[in-house]
Amino acid sequence: MPSLDQDIASLGAELHAAIAAAEDQQGLEAVRIAALGKKGSVSALLASLGKMDPEARRVAGPLINGLKAEIAAAIETRGDALKAEALAARLAAERVDVTLPLRAAPTATGRIHPISQVIDEITAIFSDMGFSIAEGPDIETDWHNFTALNFPEGHPAREMHDTFFMAPSPDGRKRVLRTHTSPVQVRVMNAAAGKPEAPWVTAPMAPPIRVVIPGRTYRHDSDQTHTPMFHQVEGLVIDKTAHIGQLRWVLEEFLKAFFEVDDVTTRFRPSFFPFTEPSMEVDVRCDRSGGAVRIGTGTDWLEILGCGMVHPNVLKNCGLDPDVYQGFAWGMGIDRLAMLKYGMNDLRQFFDGDRRWIEHYGFRPLDLPTLFGGLSS
Repeated sequence: MPSLDQDIASLGAELHAAIAAAEDQQGLEAVRIAALGKKGSVSALLASLGKMDPEARRVAGPLINGLKAEIAAAIETRGDALKAEALAARLAAERVDVTLPLRAAPTATGRIHPISQVIDEITAIFSDMGFSIAEGPDIETDWHNFTALNFPEGHPAREMHDTFFMAPSPDGRKRVLRTHTSPVQVRVMNAAAGKPEAPWVTAPMAPPIRVVIPGRTYRHDSDQTHTPMFHQVEGLVIDKTAHIGQLRWVLEEFLKAFFEVDDVTTRFRPSFFPFTEPSMEVDVRCDRSGGAVRIGTGTDWLEILGCGMVHPNVLKNCGLDPDVYQGFAWGMGIDRLAMLKYGMNDLRQFFDGDRRWIEHYGFRPLDLPTLFGGLSS
């Protein structure tokens, strides 16, 4: 029969082979339990010492305890090796090539939309002239959008605007998506006359009034130069001595600053708007040669905006005495200004969400030294 030391040597060889074959921590733990656990093979040998006579125990004790220490040390060594292998595999899987270029930051890839840029330019230019900025709701009452602006009920002038009509308000008032930003003029004048228009307008309680009004407007129209939603900016000046000469100066100074030219030549033509009298269309001299429109030079003319003296009926509707106050107003399309300045030829592309378009025409947010830097920045 095999002797005890042979049994211990055979068991040790089996356990060392099992430890070496363990491929992960879970397998190694199974070997440890099978050898050193309460019911393990080495633990069973230790438990047998109590049944031996003293002489046999004196010989077997060191051999069994030596096997226990040897197996425990082998398990620990194999565990360290498995941990090192697992770490090496994880590092290899998560390896980062530090020589690859970094992804561009959001400030480098993001773009300011040309409409937002042009609104900033317009408001900055007029702010330098002493104008305040006003705004109002996109959903307007019929009274603010039409009636107060001298569009009587049933008047043919209402048909000039392809209006989106809304459901009446809870109090029964007619509502529309505003067809122009002129309702904000009404709200500003109402506030100046002491009529509450909060929270949309905070204005002095009496003229003089000098405001510009950028914002979204809506008309049922869509083609290369029209979209159902577009942007306008209007200006309003109310004072006791406001006159057309001041209007012309304001518009020409704006055009020079916006298009970044030293001089512009304008031409005023009679026109009709219900809310101004007299009403005028303004043309600016330009050069159309070479496939581009250049403002401030050439022999051609380009219609750029509409304007006029505020109609006495509008002043009266807004609570101002037309025998005391007079004023002028103008309006122009922000989208069209952007197209003219930055060379775009289709208004619909402003709203397509095409990433290539915005990367080409958009503005880097941190590359603009001033709000109205425009082309020269």
